[in-house]
Amino acid sequence: MAGAVLNSLRLMRAGVVLARHGVQFVPKGIKVPFALHLARVLAYPITLVTWPLRIGKPRERRISDALASLGPSYIKLGQFLATRADVIGPELANDLSFLQDKMAPFQMSEARREIEEALPGTLEDNFATFGPPVAAASIAQVHKAEVQDRDTGERKPVAVKILRPGVERRFKADLDSYYFAAQQVERFHPPSRRLKPMAVVDNLKRTTDLEMDLRLEAAAISEMADNIAGDEGFRVPQVDWKRTSKRVLTLEWIDAIPISDTQALKAAGHDLEALGLVVLRSFLRHAMRDGFFHADMHQGNLFVEADGTVVAVDFGIMGRLAHIERKFLAEILHGLITRDFRRAAAIHFEAGYVPEHHTVETFAQAMRAIGEPIHGRTAGEISMADLLGQLFAYTELFDMETRTELILLQKSMVIAEGVARSLDPNLNMWTAAEPVAKEWVEQNLGLSGQLRHAGEGAGEVGRVIADVPRLLSKAHGTLNSIDQMARGGARIDPAVIRELANEQAKAGRWGRLALWVGALALSAIAYAMLTR
Repeated sequence: MAGAVLNSLRLMRAGVVLARHGVQFVPKGIKVPFALHLARVLAYPITLVTWPLRIGKPRERRISDALASLGPSYIKLGQFLATRADVIGPELANDLSFLQDKMAPFQMSEARREIEEALPGTLEDNFATFGPPVAAASIAQVHKAEVQDRDTGERKPVAVKILRPGVERRFKADLDSYYFAAQQVERFHPPSRRLKPMAVVDNLKRTTDLEMDLRLEAAAISEMADNIAGDEGFRVPQVDWKRTSKRVLTLEWIDAIPISDTQALKAAGHDLEALGLVVLRSFLRHAMRDGFFHADMHQGNLFVEADGTVVAVDFGIMGRLAHIERKFLAEILHGLITRDFRRAAAIHFEAGYVPEHHTVETFAQAMRAIGEPIHGRTAGEISMADLLGQLFAYTELFDMETRTELILLQKSMVIAEGVARSLDPNLNMWTAAEPVAKEWVEQNLGLSGQLRHAGEGAGEVGRVIADVPRLLSKAHGTLNSIDQMARGGARIDPAVIRELANEQAKAGRWGRLALWVGALALSAIAYAMLTR
């Protein structure tokens, strides 16, 4: 009871702040519980009284100011919801896309204390010089420092990322209130359950948990460095593992031009069109070839070195696609680029992605509605965001449940498109993506790919066969245990059985929404394969 009251007070405070900034936090046209309608009515006087303070201030700026005043977790929530137009509506999602993760830095004395608690020795033992913060965000801030080689005496600059003091405690309190709000929505508003409000908060929690262990970010950088070792034109910073811990991350300092500064890039002699190709092709290669991609590759996280190499920073949010997911994407892609819409639709039914009360023919019709315009329009007329907007409309029509853990793929594709087009507004997405898409399709659908997959499958079968004796022994022991339970009068609750069945079913699905998003977007950018 006390927890419900405390969470209600936290949410009420947030509602007052949003109302003061004139933010419409209950999207228009969406059916919501009576309690939220009541909250909107109660907030109206506050919105009216504070109206003069907002004159001339853009709507997206008001949202940014409101969330910044509410604290770090609300900034992260806003950034996360910017990818969920299906949950909050396209208008609010678009406003949130302008949200910048910037906050006032914490004091140098606190930075010193954090470093000396996280690393052995004093700050001076670890760094030859240590400057003031150069960037401050909701979870951490970054300092420029120098480390000195003990043997040669040579100094080199590094970037030191430090978690905000007490950030874990603040996030935990706010996440509790988010969970409380999601529970009430699911309880009192059944239509919202398809969007899985609780799962939305779960995914936000997982994301922030990962971001608040800087060793995991260091590991992500290291893994991507291994993946792209043979690639040209794109790299990641080197990790200083000696000066890295859960709350402190030390990296190579990147002395380069921000990719957003197009004037400086031109003055330095860089080819903006070539840089656009590098950004787009690198993202596609990471997602399609490696199944491991930077999920926050916006302009602020990309820099260009003197030789034209693009360097990415801030690896707190990463996305993954398992091999089987990428293979399924290839199957859908093949059906769409060859205009075999019925086959592309049938694959969804074979995998159980679309409920059986719909028909393959009707779903194929929806696939055609999205796929045909790709073939009939020029490269400059096709936008990834447009395709995804159509997709969201059809997911609800066909009762396709949202898989929030893979929604990062959709967000990242839109961001990559935006960065590439900011460098070259006339970028031909088909031509740009053709080499990567062609290689991907050949590896997944070509003869060599099929043989490789067959070999992998044979190896898996062999491992299963070799494991049969152990499995039989385990099964025999389980049956004996069940028999003993039955003899002793123990019974398994039918609700438990249903829950186990549901979890098993979920485990066999690979992510309806994200896979379709990927297939549609990749089919669009691979269209050049048909028009060469």
